[in-house]
Amino acid sequence: MSAPASPPRTAAALAARERRVKDMLQRIEATVAELRHRHTAVTFQAVARKAGVSRTFLYENPEARSLIETARERGEGAGRPERHHGSEAETAWRERALNAEDGLKTAHAEIRRQRSRMGQLLGQIRDLEAGWSDESVTRLVEQNAQLKQRVQQLSQDQRQMEERLQAARTNNRFQDRRIAQLEAQLLEHTGGS
Repeated sequence: MSAPASPPRTAAALAARERRVKDMLQRIEATVAELRHRHTAVTFQAVARKAGVSRTFLYENPEARSLIETARERGEGAGRPERHHGSEAETAWRERALNAEDGLKTAHAEIRRQRSRMGQLLGQIRDLEAGWSDESVTRLVEQNAQLKQRVQQLSQDQRQMEERLQAARTNNRFQDRRIAQLEAQLLEHTGGS
């Protein structure tokens, strides 16, 4: 039994994904070769940054991982001259410095964005405050106090009305029972005569 044929869109998407993966693998291979040529430490982070791929891809793709691990194994051989050990440490520090510099640039950009937003908000607050005089603020406070008193009064009135309604319903039920009793007595009296 043969596998069902993929729809044209799915096949095209799979082909595009394969091309993307192949392109990324070529960039990774070139980056590894460049780092080895410069006698720079081949790390997942350095390869990801220079090749423009994610570290997740490097760890999850077996070919990419193999390229990096093979380069690391070759780079740590015993036949390597002693002078490169110092350059490895220097390269690691350089890489850390570049990462720190990237982080610092990102942080500065975020700080500038936040400061700009804070300035806009403070300007809006000042605009709102500038439109109110002391008299209008006092008047609004007084009106607010009056409205609160009115709400309290209306709430109290509502409670009283609910109590009255409850009492009226109770009276109504009592009257209904009394009417039923009187009708029963009337029927007994007229029926017995």
